[in-house]
Amino acid sequence: MQQQQHRQPPPPPTTTTTMHGGGKEEDAPLVRSVGDAAVMVWEESKRLWGIGLPIAVGMVSTYAISSITQMFVGHLGNLPLAAASIGLSVFATFALGFLLGMGSALETLCGQAYGAGQVAMLGVYLQRSWLILLASALLMSPLFVFARPLLLLIGQDPDVAREAAGFALYILPSVFAMALNFAAGKFLQAQSRVVVPAWIGLGALLACALLNYLLVVVLGWGLPGAALAYDAAHWIIALAQVAYIVRWCSVDRNGGGWSGWSAAAFHDLGAFLRLSLESAVMLCLEIWYLGLITVLTGDLEDAQIAVDSLGVCMNVNGWEGMIFIGLNAAVSVRVSNELGSGRPRAAWNAVVVVVGEALLIGLLFMALVLVFRDSFSVIFTSDAALRHAVSKIAGLLAVTMVLNSVQPVVSGVAIGGGWQGLVAYINLGCYYALGLPLGYLLGYTFDLGVGGIWSGMLAGVALQTLILLAVVWRTDWKAEAAQASTRVQKWGGNGKAAATDHDQVVKPLLLPDLESNH
Repeated sequence: MQQQQHRQPPPPPTTTTTMHGGGKEEDAPLVRSVGDAAVMVWEESKRLWGIGLPIAVGMVSTYAISSITQMFVGHLGNLPLAAASIGLSVFATFALGFLLGMGSALETLCGQAYGAGQVAMLGVYLQRSWLILLASALLMSPLFVFARPLLLLIGQDPDVAREAAGFALYILPSVFAMALNFAAGKFLQAQSRVVVPAWIGLGALLACALLNYLLVVVLGWGLPGAALAYDAAHWIIALAQVAYIVRWCSVDRNGGGWSGWSAAAFHDLGAFLRLSLESAVMLCLEIWYLGLITVLTGDLEDAQIAVDSLGVCMNVNGWEGMIFIGLNAAVSVRVSNELGSGRPRAAWNAVVVVVGEALLIGLLFMALVLVFRDSFSVIFTSDAALRHAVSKIAGLLAVTMVLNSVQPVVSGVAIGGGWQGLVAYINLGCYYALGLPLGYLLGYTFDLGVGGIWSGMLAGVALQTLILLAVVWRTDWKAEAAQASTRVQKWGGNGKAAATDHDQVVKPLLLPDLESNH
């Protein structure tokens, strides 16, 4: 894991660096006036939202597949709904989070290789990621196969455990589809090919709804039918993306990153696996941390109201978070591309713009929550006691929305720079050494209830966000560009996929000064 470096004395002020196609291009111009800043923000915003919005649409579609499935299962009765909820929220979400994190290594490697003009490497990286993610899916399979004894071990109701275990086994095929899907999605994102995957996601969501209606309502197949629809939707996304990559994203056809199947995919798997695991740990520590809020709340005195009120707030926060999933991926693509092409000032500009815009969006949502704190929960419930409970903790929801606007995009910067291992350690310390113990202390020892638990855990998020912002601010972006060049050359594989022209190699000692941008 590389160490972040402080800014060094400025090198010679002018140079040319590589661009995405391997030609010559100057780094981003210096921002010397308000007019220059306005132009920079406008141009960078167009790039960020052009990438981020389609990604957000695709991710919303993928997550909504679970919601559609639960909606249809809910009409089968309380027991099937409980089984599907556990299967999707515990088993499928665990697999999704881990595989999505493992696939995030491609955001770093493909983005930097694409920026360096070494487009043929992308296909090799993709194949390595497929090998690692499919192997990971296979290793996770026992979790689904032995779901029933695991659920009984943690005290789940026997009837619910039986039905949930059956549903978990039915949705196991979707895990292998996720392995293909997430790697393919990161490969396409690195090249800013995001519109077609968004349409594929919407098509799969429509297919999921139609299949659920056919299999659950018309044919009456119950939970197995719902699971089959869920599996089919994920396989539609995976196979459609693979077909799109092989058919329309080839190097020879239109300058895409696919150069055919290569034995180079089996080289340097150890280093690739390490970065993949760092990415997975980084993401899973965040996902599990948020999930533990509900677990801790379940032991409070008035647990039902506490869990339900927290659930309403987390639902609202989750939909806001979909916006920042897109921005997270977009800034990761922008930073990795610009570092790979040896344009550190352009990478810094992307960071400044995305953090500023994310903060503004978070503040807007914060204001809306505070204005409608007594009424927004009517969307979810008509119970007066629950609505009052939601109103009491709406202030914490407002703060969460601000923190969760900045935190994901800073994590996206970290992925673009390849700092996953560092962020994993930061997450471990801030979330699990500070946030969880403090939340438990405030919630139970000081008897502050759900508000105390949430406040303590927010302290962990706030500290993590501040540390990441400090890391980003103190980073020597010239050195990061040099590191990106080293990574691209080291992990490029052998043969044609790794072959590059001398002019396509980034020259880190001739990078422009960044001092005026700080």
